[in-house]
Amino acid sequence: MTTTPDSGPRPRTSTPAARHRTRFFDHRIPSLYAGRYRIDNRQILRAVDGADRVIDATPQPFDVVQPRFSVSPAGINARFPVPDAVGTYSQTLPHLNLDAPGLPWSRRLGPDHPGDVPWMALLLFREDELPEDRDAVGAVAAGTVREYLDGQLGPGKTPVLPPESMRPDEYDEHCATVLVPAALFDAVAPLPVEMGYLAHVREGGPPDATRAGDDPEPDEKELNAVVVANRFPAATGGRHVVHLVSLEGFDAYLTAPAPSEGVRLTSLTCWTFTSEADSGIGFGDVCQNLATTDGSTPRPEAELRLRVPAAAPDRPTAPQQEALDRMAGGAVALPQRLETGERSVAFHRGPLTARPAPELPAPAATRLESPGEALIYLEKYGVFDTAYAAAFTAGRVLALADDRFRSALMAFRSAARTAVRRLAAHPEPADRALAAPPRIAPPACASFDRMLLDDDGARFTRAVDGAGPDLRAGRRRPLATGARRTPADPRALLAEPGVAEVLTRAAADEFTTVTGWLDRLRRLEMLGLEHLVPDDRALPPESIRFAYADPCWIRAAVDGALSIGVGHALDADLNALATTGGPVPACAVLLHSHLVPDWPRTIVTAYAGGTPVEPLRSAVYGTDIQLLLYPRLIDRFELAEPPRGICFGIGDVGTIELREISGDRIGHPKGEFPRPAGFGRFLRPGGRDVLNVHGSGDALVPALSAAHGVPRISSAQFALQLINAPQVQTFSRP
Repeated sequence: MTTTPDSGPRPRTSTPAARHRTRFFDHRIPSLYAGRYRIDNRQILRAVDGADRVIDATPQPFDVVQPRFSVSPAGINARFPVPDAVGTYSQTLPHLNLDAPGLPWSRRLGPDHPGDVPWMALLLFREDELPEDRDAVGAVAAGTVREYLDGQLGPGKTPVLPPESMRPDEYDEHCATVLVPAALFDAVAPLPVEMGYLAHVREGGPPDATRAGDDPEPDEKELNAVVVANRFPAATGGRHVVHLVSLEGFDAYLTAPAPSEGVRLTSLTCWTFTSEADSGIGFGDVCQNLATTDGSTPRPEAELRLRVPAAAPDRPTAPQQEALDRMAGGAVALPQRLETGERSVAFHRGPLTARPAPELPAPAATRLESPGEALIYLEKYGVFDTAYAAAFTAGRVLALADDRFRSALMAFRSAARTAVRRLAAHPEPADRALAAPPRIAPPACASFDRMLLDDDGARFTRAVDGAGPDLRAGRRRPLATGARRTPADPRALLAEPGVAEVLTRAAADEFTTVTGWLDRLRRLEMLGLEHLVPDDRALPPESIRFAYADPCWIRAAVDGALSIGVGHALDADLNALATTGGPVPACAVLLHSHLVPDWPRTIVTAYAGGTPVEPLRSAVYGTDIQLLLYPRLIDRFELAEPPRGICFGIGDVGTIELREISGDRIGHPKGEFPRPAGFGRFLRPGGRDVLNVHGSGDALVPALSAAHGVPRISSAQFALQLINAPQVQTFSRP
């Protein structure tokens, strides 16, 4: 987890919504170690005369059988890094997960060692270290156990195992061996006291399982043994091979120099992986650079806003202050050529601002009809602000370039004009007009329609009754004596209830196309990065910037798109039907960093008042610039490393996360260790990146014990501290 001081944006570890039961136990010591045993039974009978008679039963031999010279692949639950993996693992300690929870403690390392010391260890080797496996591909010398113990599989000291501990059938078992030179073995082999810290038992339960604070009994089906290596892969990269070896019979060489010919170890299982060269910049380093200036000093709030930095004079004049204020809001000063040919300087910006955009005064019209109307003239200084004019032009150009949108907009207006004129000629309720054909009826049909509706049909009845006598007498049809209906004003009809629905349904498909396109424009989907960030200096490489979205800018762009093909005032009025679309973004986050291509699965979470806010849109420009738009103002923003299974190691900045080891908050983070950062102090000398777990000098276990204020942490508590959890960087708005 990255480090920032208390006064600035702080990293944090998110608390998952679902609780998983993951517990660590020190070890599982068996009631009876693997080996050969004999049951002797003796009975003593006392005779009547008081003499004792001893009766010895036949001895009953039995064996406790456990793997000794190999481990079945079926008994391996997981390995990390996974076999043949390729990645940057220089900060990770490889580990192996065994199905049998008691296997590492199933036999004694030696008679002089306590039972909590495992008999196996996980050793990591690099290229050109093993004489028989220079390429670190997992090459081994294989044969029977008898050949191995007799030294027939190659040079190197073999273990001296008590003959009485060997079952006859064990000699014919097959095993794999690896030769480790003496100097290499002395450098990488763990001390017996360290072996106890490099193995533990893990229990993992389902989501929302009983929590550890309730102290349930371990679930036997969820227990696994975990063996962890004590060495980091090379920072320079390359192939690595990991061997799970048996150190039974070699315990004397763990505290004394190995024999000069080296040791030939039993390889219970092995796998290989490739570590890529570590540039020294990981997820945590990148995030920390985004949040701090030197790894510890938080970046000023002003530096995290989307604007071009400008140096202010000590005592700025009024014009200078005006310019500084506008640039602080996200505007840039650009050359401008007026329509009259004059050249000047204007302020320009896109839809994203460093400060909330001021509300514009209510205009005389409800919409913009030309870019000239959107120009803001700063009369006092004789310059323009072209932001809204540029927005209008951008929307207009985008609309002209999209043939499908143009066609849909023209078709919608044509159908809506027909419908509104029909409504004006037939001022009946709007719901009756829904079924009307979308064309203007001939005058005779229109007159007949009106006659049907007048006086609830009475006029039609009178006309039919009087038609015969009038025709026979040669009389002409008298003029209607009722009040004439005056056709309604089409533009005035748009404000009446129900009319808008009628008009939008007149060409429903085209209207859906238009509103969908405008919604994309509101989400800034069709705008290039140059519209969002007019000056590259506002978003330099390896930076994160926060911005407000200006709804007036977005509305000006929508007005520009709807301005094409407007022939008269009714067309402009019909445009208003398409302006009530989806949500408009309220704020944005812009990220210009290697984080975008190198960690594409980064978890990005924004919060408003503690509630997560889903983005309206997430887009990537080029390869390393990401835009996130949110419908609400956010007050916290998090970048989290992609999740992974439990693994062990250190963070990118050379620290581990201290975790609570007691009470009802076991596992909760409590700060970073060590301070100052730097894990090199806990490595053995010699440059082989071997962890000094509990040896001489500055060892990790005593240092962790002191950090927790306890005499000595246990192996389970040690594992808890070394969990290499995903890293999180948080940015909070004051």
